Amino acid sequence: MDLQTLTYIVVGATFTLYIGIAIWARAGSTKDFYVAGGGIHPVQNGMATAADWMSAASFISMAGLIALSYGGYGGSVFLMGWTGGYVILAMLLAPYLRKYGKFTVPEFIGDRFYSNSARAVAVICLIICSVTYVIGQMKGVGVAFSRFLEVDYDTGLYVGMTIVFFYAVLGGMKGITYTQIAQYCVLILAYTIPAMFISLQLTGNPLPQLGLGSTLVGTDVYLLDRLDQVVMELGFKEYTTNVRLSGLNMFAYTLSLMIGTAGLPHVIIRFFTVPKVKDARSSAGWALVFIAILYTTAPAVAGMARLNFMQTIEPEPGQYLAYEERPQWFKNWETTGLLQYEDKNGDGLIQYSADPETNEMVKVDNDIMVLANPEIAKLPNWVIALVAAGGLAAALSTAAGLLLAISSAISHDLLKGMIAPNISEKAELNASRIAMAVAIAGAGYLGLNPPGFAAGTVALAFGLAASSIFPALMMGIFSKGITKEGAIAGMVGGIGVTLLYVFQHKGIMFIPGTAFLGDMPANWFMGIEPNAFGVVGAIVNFGVAIGVSKMTAEPPQEVQELVESIRIPAGAEAAVDH
Repeated sequence: MDLQTLTYIVVGATFTLYIGIAIWARAGSTKDFYVAGGGIHPVQNGMATAADWMSAASFISMAGLIALSYGGYGGSVFLMGWTGGYVILAMLLAPYLRKYGKFTVPEFIGDRFYSNSARAVAVICLIICSVTYVIGQMKGVGVAFSRFLEVDYDTGLYVGMTIVFFYAVLGGMKGITYTQIAQYCVLILAYTIPAMFISLQLTGNPLPQLGLGSTLVGTDVYLLDRLDQVVMELGFKEYTTNVRLSGLNMFAYTLSLMIGTAGLPHVIIRFFTVPKVKDARSSAGWALVFIAILYTTAPAVAGMARLNFMQTIEPEPGQYLAYEERPQWFKNWETTGLLQYEDKNGDGLIQYSADPETNEMVKVDNDIMVLANPEIAKLPNWVIALVAAGGLAAALSTAAGLLLAISSAISHDLLKGMIAPNISEKAELNASRIAMAVAIAGAGYLGLNPPGFAAGTVALAFGLAASSIFPALMMGIFSKGITKEGAIAGMVGGIGVTLLYVFQHKGIMFIPGTAFLGDMPANWFMGIEPNAFGVVGAIVNFGVAIGVSKMTAEPPQEVQELVESIRIPAGAEAAVDH
């Protein structure tokens, strides 16, 4: 069966499954819509959380970032940051927020800081973070569709929006949860099966995690040594020791991703769906297990994809591939515009190098590496079709979680919590669905017309969450002395300085798919790039909140007792199911 037909069958089958689950798990109450009824098993929730978390950025972009833009070692910031964030979430946030037992992050912030103003600021921060993040997911949908279904980017995005509309608007968190379990199964198989094939091809070892450190088949040369040799021959930095700009920037980037992960609202709300407090921590543990399967595979996928790609273009040192003899996968990706060649010297050969003056591969988008990898390695068509389904599952699962967080903030926190507190449950549920539909339409528009400052990276979303929501939650749980004035000033100050820094440097940000040329801008704060600035914003948030709180009246006694009750573990296992 040809690849196109097989891809339609596989992707169509998965979409049918997602819509079927949405119809089966249709939300019948606001509790179903917001927290899936609060009865999801920790293992199921861990799997759904993993799918919610492993977005198009993880599935499609991360290995490409490691392979190309971040030069191997420099890409470890994503592996350490995103994974480490779950440890912080499991230990410091999830159990306490579940014990509190409400529906949304802004609801907790509003109650803890005894202020609707604090709740409103939290809603604004949530929407800014989530909208920035969802742009990347929409790009992932468009990229995957444009290649594998042979439609243009815009059409692919419209189809993706329609699929999300069905299972997110109908089912809310309940439908999304069970759909995400199915999506996890699809995406993890789609990621690991090609990696195992390619690892076996190159090293004879079917486990990619071990294959990355093994010798190439028939030689005593290690895969990473060969990769270092290949990239350095073409003028690129050594793959295994390329630090991202500076040690301080690497540290700031990693920490920003960690605390940003712990502060992302669409991840946090997943822990409101389990029956008991101990299940929240257990869910985080299971999520780490499920995430680790992909995250320990990603470095191998990156290294092997980079080696295969470069050896295709330059089979032997100094021997370049003739453009007229380029393989079919090369032609396929050229049609998407994500791979572009320019014959600068007129010799008809594809010369790929680090020198922009002589480099004829004028565009190699990071996002093609995972999706093109099976084609480059000449794997069977069914594997290529499975990768298409996996990439779409990853993008759709996270997009749904983000859109739910946005719609919940609008319907539950703004409408129910502040504007019309006496609204009936049926009216609130209908409002939630309308808000979801509007959020989907808005996300689609931003996917078609992405703003320049956010179009290139999802890392910015983590910086915004790190600088605004994470400090507010930490201080809300662990400090009885933080006042409403302090919390509001901290959130505004943290996200404000981060956005200011990003907008000031938006023209010189590292955008995935491009290389940074020249020296670091002299006006970068301590050499920290905009994508890593969230940690500085978090420090500002903590400092401002603590300083303002010392100058204002202490929180009411009942609020201090609320903080104490959240932290006390006694009786936690028997917490009321809200």
